[in-house]
Amino acid sequence: MANLKEIRTRISSVTNTQKVTSAMKMVSAAKLRKAQDAVTKVRPYSQKMQEIIEIVSSAASVGRFTSPLYTSNYSGKVLIILVTSNKGLCGIYNTAIVRYMLDWVESHKDTDLKYRDLEFITVGKKGFDMLSRLNYKIIDRNDELANKSNYKISEQFIYDLIQRFLKDEFCEIHIFYNRFINAASHKPMGEKLLPISVSKQEKAAQTDKAEKAERALSADFILEPNPEAILNDLTIKALEMQFHKVILDSAASEHGARMTAMHQATSNASELIYNLTLFYNKARQDAITNELLEIVSGANALKG
Repeated sequence: MANLKEIRTRISSVTNTQKVTSAMKMVSAAKLRKAQDAVTKVRPYSQKMQEIIEIVSSAASVGRFTSPLYTSNYSGKVLIILVTSNKGLCGIYNTAIVRYMLDWVESHKDTDLKYRDLEFITVGKKGFDMLSRLNYKIIDRNDELANKSNYKISEQFIYDLIQRFLKDEFCEIHIFYNRFINAASHKPMGEKLLPISVSKQEKAAQTDKAEKAERALSADFILEPNPEAILNDLTIKALEMQFHKVILDSAASEHGARMTAMHQATSNASELIYNLTLFYNKARQDAITNELLEIVSGANALKG
């Protein structure tokens, strides 16, 4: 049977751990509320910008407008942006998105040779560490965005990516992140940033929408310097907003995952403390009983 002092020490250690996890849970809950508000506010604007992207992309697909952001004649490297956290203790938040991304890569390697020549940019230290251990080619990292969801930083990040895409450094750019659903759940997601494109089915369905949109623009507005320049600027703004939303989604998902993990850890600590206390009381009772038996046995021996 374990020594009573050892059990007391373990109870004290678990109690201290419980205080830490409980404090971390409350901190994550406070950060989650702020991050959740930011995601809720930005999503309607981002969705409206995405509708503009769909109209423009369908118009570009039928030859109404042209933009290098909608086509890629270069058949070279594919860039993948992986968004994770800088810190751990957040459950499967990091491992889930890395596993999802790796499964996506493996499934595409069999169908297209260009996915065998991949380069990565990591946002967050955990993603960098995981990919480094797997010997993937990481050309850049940005840990600041994982800590600070600032629109100016996101804007500069996307601007650099667009310039590299226009210089034909990459033929495609994809981003993988955790989409925030609620405090207890998040969903690994992958999105294609560049080039902007629609499927053949979507092209057919959106052609009429694009023609109507173009007629409306021509009838109701004077576009200067020209429709192509305006729509190209709108496309860049939409990409900036899309990426900023990704960062906000990831931040909210991280805080939700950490709050859930710390809540579970706190509950497990409470259960462990209860069991250890029960075990301690039993051990203490056994020790008292043994002492009494020794006293009685000694007294009987003296009588004999």
